[in-house]
Amino acid sequence: MSSKKAAQPIGVFDSGIGGLTVAKAISTHLPNESIIYFGDTEHMPYGDKSNEHILGYCNRICDFLISKNVKMIVIACNSATSIAYYHLKEKYKDVLEVIGVITPVALYIEQQQYKKVGVIGTKATVKSGAHAQKILQKVPTLKVEAVATPLLAPMIEEGFYNNKISQTIINSYLSHTRLKKIDALVLACTHYPLIKKEVKKFYKKPIDIIDPAKIIALTVEQSLGEQNLLFTGIRKKDRFFVSEITDSFVASTKIFFGKEVKVVEVDMWN
Repeated sequence: MSSKKAAQPIGVFDSGIGGLTVAKAISTHLPNESIIYFGDTEHMPYGDKSNEHILGYCNRICDFLISKNVKMIVIACNSATSIAYYHLKEKYKDVLEVIGVITPVALYIEQQQYKKVGVIGTKATVKSGAHAQKILQKVPTLKVEAVATPLLAPMIEEGFYNNKISQTIINSYLSHTRLKKIDALVLACTHYPLIKKEVKKFYKKPIDIIDPAKIIALTVEQSLGEQNLLFTGIRKKDRFFVSEITDSFVASTKIFFGKEVKVVEVDMWN
């Protein structure tokens, strides 16, 4: 379908660079769709912020994306999804579809044959219990253990990974007793696919490392298809906005999208 609304971009937001993993997965899976991305780099990471602050950030970001005429909003942040998803979904229900990163992962796990699943994420994500709650709604017999890994997101934001020190920190977290004998590990932070190789390196035997980005891309396709909003025309230019321009964000966009992109700083807080 190439209607006027179908031609509108998909809005994606995160506290920083992590959501770029989701934006890239959507772009790869749906090559005709364009993206408007907002990274709240001024307030990253969300994992150590209060629920009230996270909710406030999400409301303003969504209003900004809607002002850019997006046809859908993807919350590419586990902390934001765990705190704000149901509020945002209700608030914008007459305007557009809002997709979070937790329910699609739970639906994926429901289709597997796991006995024990580990979850790693920020303090806010793990404290909310949103992943365990949603997964157990789908598979009540499954054992789900979550461990907060607060150093990982800021470490990744600073480009500090794929080295001996980052591997040591990752190994320390993954050695937690709660994560013993798991069949799968949910990377419950959109930053974490960037350390997927290091996570794999820790495990001596194969376990499923669940990367939400690919699952979200499939969910976006399904939702747009159901609404007759899949775009089949010529892809428009992606646009990137941040609350504060950082070297790591600019470098990350180039890594993910294979070229230098224009990043625009927006002050929406004052």
